[in-house]
Amino acid sequence: MAENKKNLNRKRRAGRVRAKITGTATRPRVSVFRSHLNVSVQVIDDAKGTTLASGSLVDAKAKNTIDGAGKLGSHIAKECTAKKITEVVFDRNGYKYHGKVKALADAMRDGGIKL
Repeated sequence: MAENKKNLNRKRRAGRVRAKITGTATRPRVSVFRSHLNVSVQVIDDAKGTTLASGSLVDAKAKNTIDGAGKLGSHIAKECTAKKITEVVFDRNGYKYHGKVKALADAMRDGGIKL
């Protein structure tokens, strides 16, 4: 079955963004994925190809709302600071920067992570 147009357009936008940004050991990439039921985040070192930290709404014990995305951002910020990561590159993965994605990024900034 063919993929829907909305998701295909998002993947094209994500590809254009990913062509310009990469994560390093000193400044890893934070990749956001939204589905209808969940929001998940990975902190990735693209040079080594490893995931340094990850989390989802289930890990943060939050609901799939804007407030829940904020809790997830705080949860990821705590994980990053525990691993001495202070600066990251934010990869919104083709999603618009509003709502849950914006709440997640703002909560990470409030947690001491420089985006």
